[in-house]
Amino acid sequence: MSFLLFAVTALHVLILILLFVATLDKSWWVLPDHQSVNIWYDCLLRNSTAETWVCHSVSDSEWLSAVQAFMVLSLLFSSFAFIIFMCQLYTMKRGSLFYATGIFQLLTALSVFTAALIYTVHVDEFQVTREKGGSFGYCFVLAWLSFPLALVSGIVYIHLRKKE
Repeated sequence: MSFLLFAVTALHVLILILLFVATLDKSWWVLPDHQSVNIWYDCLLRNSTAETWVCHSVSDSEWLSAVQAFMVLSLLFSSFAFIIFMCQLYTMKRGSLFYATGIFQLLTALSVFTAALIYTVHVDEFQVTREKGGSFGYCFVLAWLSFPLALVSGIVYIHLRKKE
């Protein structure tokens, strides 16, 4: 049983790390000249010799605000799930199920899925992507990777029973 608890805890910490990196780092869209666009600021390298970056807020885009909100929600849901799991682990009576933790992890999966899906559908609306092309960056991949992991984690939590 201790190995299962360790594995579930490690999976949860991995999901939290993936979500933090995907939300806060700046590589959701990568341009051919290695410039990147994230969900918080549109930063482009203007002069590669002088390392001059020009950043503009992307707050005027409604769909990007939705992506930001869902990614922050996924972080909050996963953090709440981890806190609840730790509390339940030490205070819950023997034989009980981790329903609350599982539901918060399923909400995490739903939030990150929604954010990644919105970004996928609307990314071509960026002015810079139409001009220069590019591809999805590793933060976008981490967001999609955290979705099935959070989904599996939520299902495992719902079926996990506290034993001694």
